[in-house]
Amino acid sequence: MADRLYTSIEADEILSGLRFETKLEKAVLARIAFAVSLINDGKDAPSSSNCSGGEMKRPTFVGSDELFIRSLLSYTYEKPEIAEDEFFSNHSMVKDHVDNGCKYLEKLFVECGRNSGQLLKRLVETVEFSGRKEMLGHGLDIYIGKTVLQHAELFMELNNTTKHANSHLAIMGKPGVGKTQFLLKLLADIRLQSNNQINFIYFDYKGDVIENQKFIDVTKAQPYRLLQGAQSLPINPFILSSYDEQTIYVSAREKAESFASINSALGVVQKGSLTESIRAAYAKRAGTDTPYPDFRDVLEIATQMYEEENKKDDSLIEVLRDLADFNLFWKHGDEISPIDKLSNRTLLIDVHYMPVLKELVAYLVIERLYKEMASLPDSPVEEGRRTIRTILVIDEAHNYLNQKNIFLQRIIREGRSKGVVVFFASQSPNDYQQKFFNFQELLEFAYIFQCEGFSASAIQDILGCSNKTAKDLQIEIAHLEPWQAVTRSQEKTEEFVKFTAEAFYRNY
Repeated sequence: MADRLYTSIEADEILSGLRFETKLEKAVLARIAFAVSLINDGKDAPSSSNCSGGEMKRPTFVGSDELFIRSLLSYTYEKPEIAEDEFFSNHSMVKDHVDNGCKYLEKLFVECGRNSGQLLKRLVETVEFSGRKEMLGHGLDIYIGKTVLQHAELFMELNNTTKHANSHLAIMGKPGVGKTQFLLKLLADIRLQSNNQINFIYFDYKGDVIENQKFIDVTKAQPYRLLQGAQSLPINPFILSSYDEQTIYVSAREKAESFASINSALGVVQKGSLTESIRAAYAKRAGTDTPYPDFRDVLEIATQMYEEENKKDDSLIEVLRDLADFNLFWKHGDEISPIDKLSNRTLLIDVHYMPVLKELVAYLVIERLYKEMASLPDSPVEEGRRTIRTILVIDEAHNYLNQKNIFLQRIIREGRSKGVVVFFASQSPNDYQQKFFNFQELLEFAYIFQCEGFSASAIQDILGCSNKTAKDLQIEIAHLEPWQAVTRSQEKTEEFVKFTAEAFYRNY
């Protein structure tokens, strides 16, 4: 195990000069250089073979933070194990990043007019690891394509609060016209432009997105393939902020409503049975280190209740048995703990192997996200730009939009102030014409690819145009070519823009 390394002569000269200017120790400056290089170049930092500079002792540089530094390198280089020579030696990642980072420090120092105070101020703004500070929303003008006639570039100003009341979005179009590739491009751009601080939770209904390894790599999404290789979501839908009787009762009632929204066979009596089973399952776990049940607990109690009442198994028992037997969510006895916070995760959840319950799985995750969202402070707004924290992405949304799920509706209504956004991808503008909820009013961005069988009134509602314009667009949209889309003008006039959409594979 190497206990020291030698920087390059150039890095040593920079560190010595900055030590004199800033009065910081060389080891502190070396750690800053390491961090700046890690942020700017990641695993692409150039290798450094020059060892004619100053000595850097391992205890001085690493101190008590070895595990933290190793974790940063492991994450950056996507390696679960970092060998000793790779970690700290004359041929190590640490040396490469220190030498490389010194060049950035020198450049920053020059840009600051060789003023040490200004340099330190710039470093405070620059050396921020993900999660340490929320982005203030700048740089989220996403390029979406070029207009068909003038070939003018179009941008989506996603979080410009002076122009857009909400940031919710809908992409519509029949299969094979480019809408999914367009959606992936938007998400990848948002992740990169926000330095991966804007997260998303994507429900992959057909299983095509999770096969796009490039998309997973670019967005650093964590894939979960349900019913494939015994993989389950490390999420427990029963975790609450507190476990008093009233909170448990309300949560149990809400889950019963979510169950009923996807299964019309669940009537008042079954919703009541489910509510009582969930309450009893909490009571079973009360006073333990994990005071929340899993679906096996709820199934066992519901089955016992049915047996005591001489009731035959019905659709409620069938749903609970599927949730327990399919091993979809975290359960007691799992080696890993359930995810504590969803809003700081980027998850790609593949539900296409599931023969049933796709929407229910999504709704249980959405419920967790909403309750977490409700406890967050309002997201910051600076210079008319609101910080976006998390994007909820619902693929094949026509399978969800006709169901009355209170948590999805609440996120759409209340998400703006909390920085939580919903992206829908569906087949037709008709999908958003639901009498029980006004989706169109809250969808600020609408991109319509070639569709079939939609009404002029649906176009009128989702684009906010006149009936005459909607009828004209009805003809226009039916004859769009693949990759062409129609959207409203940013000025929200009767003028509408036809453009050629950018695709993920073209950009990445």
